Amino acid sequence: MTQITEAAAYINEKLGRLKPETGLILGSGLGVLAEEIENPVAIPYQDIPGFPASTVAGHKGQLVAGKLEGRDVVAMQGRFHFYEGYPMELVTLPVRAMYAAGVKELIVTNAAGGINESFDAGNLMLIEDHLNMFGTNPLIGENIETQGPRFPDMSKPYNPDMIRLAAEAASEHGIEVKRGVYAGTTGPSYETPAEVRMLRILGADAVGMSTVPEVITAGHCGLRVLGISCISNMAAGILDQPLTHDEVMETTEAVKQDFIQLVKAVVNKLNG
Repeated sequence: MTQITEAAAYINEKLGRLKPETGLILGSGLGVLAEEIENPVAIPYQDIPGFPASTVAGHKGQLVAGKLEGRDVVAMQGRFHFYEGYPMELVTLPVRAMYAAGVKELIVTNAAGGINESFDAGNLMLIEDHLNMFGTNPLIGENIETQGPRFPDMSKPYNPDMIRLAAEAASEHGIEVKRGVYAGTTGPSYETPAEVRMLRILGADAVGMSTVPEVITAGHCGLRVLGISCISNMAAGILDQPLTHDEVMETTEAVKQDFIQLVKAVVNKLNG
């Protein structure tokens, strides 16, 4: 709790009069959205007490706060991953710090592999539910009662009202969106074709190496959550080709305008 309090206090000090109600976590190749924030205040992760460094290509490694569509927001331009060797309490520390700093809702984004064979690379998927395949849970250990209950409800981890707003925003701007279940795995290796078949049987439409720990933590804190996956490639075994992080970055670059437009439209609707 001391670590969370110190991080939140430092962030609030740097933000001054800004009082963000909306937090954003921007996944691989999607940090470009932070460049849309007006009058930005950038805080490198290494300057925030308790924050580790982000080490993955496509993750810039800073908080960016300011105005987006007239709303005070704070965005993680790059996230921390379990596969980088960080314990879950560090992977999810930014969510707790944002909550302690006054954030009420969280928009979490990622690049994911498509499992649903009706998907194509470049599709955007609104996450309706998830599968925790990490083999652990960020809430294991002593519970922080000031942040949430010992046994939090996860029947609606992704807020139905925010999903509805996102679907409306997509329709109004002519952006095609899919809906589905996201499976979160540890990585850093991509899944095997057999693992992809298993995940499909379990009900997954897309798979990635993030998001689930952050959303569990956000649910514990009582934050409303919207999840958006960029389908950056089809998962192993669906197409006869190897998977690379370069492909992920190329796809997110190609889809960035639709992604930016969709998130900005959602934030605009939150003002209403």
